[in-house]
Amino acid sequence: MKKQESNENKKPAAARKVTWKPGNMLYPVPAVMVSCRREGETPNIITVAWAGTICSSPAMLSISIRPERYSYDIIKETEEFAVNLVTKDLVRAADYCGVKSGRDVDKFTEMNLTPCALKHIKAPGIEESPVNLACRVLEIKHLGSHDLFLAEVIGVTVDSRYMDEKEKFHLNQAGLVAYSHGEYFELGKKLGSFGYSVRKTEKKPAGRRKNK
Repeated sequence: MKKQESNENKKPAAARKVTWKPGNMLYPVPAVMVSCRREGETPNIITVAWAGTICSSPAMLSISIRPERYSYDIIKETEEFAVNLVTKDLVRAADYCGVKSGRDVDKFTEMNLTPCALKHIKAPGIEESPVNLACRVLEIKHLGSHDLFLAEVIGVTVDSRYMDEKEKFHLNQAGLVAYSHGEYFELGKKLGSFGYSVRKTEKKPAGRRKNK
């Protein structure tokens, strides 16, 4: 006679998905330091996790800032800023610039960072960053907790240390940092390159078989 299954074995497997209320969980994101300056004032840095590419031609990006942040009015009035990429050597400075206010401290001085002149804007870049993007504000969208600054990239300055003899820029050797769910991570193992999933693999020419 077949043994009857217990009720315990008939219980459905525990759910693997849990639904939460709406929230920002689009991770990882780039952690960037945005530098700005009013004429005659000390330059400031704000760390922004909500930044992204929005157009390739013309080159455009966006950053989102709370209106109460010190840098908000500076960028709104000057209509320009610089986006500076963050490396593992700059991650402590990026964190500091995200929690301290320029109303209270000179972030360049406190973090031993060097303002560098950029060709297209008056706002300085950060010398220690491998890439400085000079940006001009085109539009500000009022969204809610944050305002979205749409900007055109009008100049790019890069660190020549990451250029090879053929003038190819090896940005991924700089130790770039990503931000995910409240933590910073250095980019690690390469998994592929754009288009690798459809790229044809070159067949190796068949060699002659040796007679044994």
